[in-house]
Amino acid sequence: MSKADALAALLTERLSEFEPGIEIYRGQITLDAPCERWIEIAQMLRDEEAFSFEQVSDLCGVDYAAFGQDEWQTDSATGTGFSRGVVERATGRGAQVVRRYSEPGGRRFAVVVHLLSYAHNHRLRLRTYAPDDALPVLPSLIELWPGVDWFEREAFDLFGIVFDGHPDLRRILTDYGFVGHPFRKDFPLIGQVEMRYDPDKKRVVYQPVSIEPRVLVPKVIRDDHRYELDRPEPEETGDA
Repeated sequence: MSKADALAALLTERLSEFEPGIEIYRGQITLDAPCERWIEIAQMLRDEEAFSFEQVSDLCGVDYAAFGQDEWQTDSATGTGFSRGVVERATGRGAQVVRRYSEPGGRRFAVVVHLLSYAHNHRLRLRTYAPDDALPVLPSLIELWPGVDWFEREAFDLFGIVFDGHPDLRRILTDYGFVGHPFRKDFPLIGQVEMRYDPDKKRVVYQPVSIEPRVLVPKVIRDDHRYELDRPEPEETGDA
């Protein structure tokens, strides 16, 4: 039995009452915890000697809108070039984001925590889904692992996930007047506002974006003679 299999079996045994989802992919264990038992499971993972996950190495938000669907079809090229930059499949940024995707009742926003145990040299990926897509709220882990302070602020700033119980939940990467959450799948790539210096007002002002919405990946068709079957080979020159 591998190290990952042994840990997965232990998690299944100790957390059976919580009915968690456990998956092993390429040696990485993902534990899906119910939102309502999020704190309880996290505390068991930290405090129980069999787990001893002392450190959070990372915490991030995830937007699963249109998960599993390509935004652009790029399987082949035609006379008009690759469809990327030509035909939008209406599942990604700037388009109408569809609900998920792979299973009924799937949630849009999740929080993923990467845990590390020094005592056992184990790593674990812990995930839970926010129950409300319109206002994603999850309990803060800051009382268990104080190091998640800035991580939770980043997830709030970029995804709009609110962490209940966080003592200082405010933006950390974007500007004070920033509108929206830029890592959400429905956030426009060109943004919503732009800033410039107004010489009359002698200060920086914000205004609606003046850039015309467009696909940011250009369509490129390369003329490469190696793929032209009817083109004759160049004649060799020079003395024999």
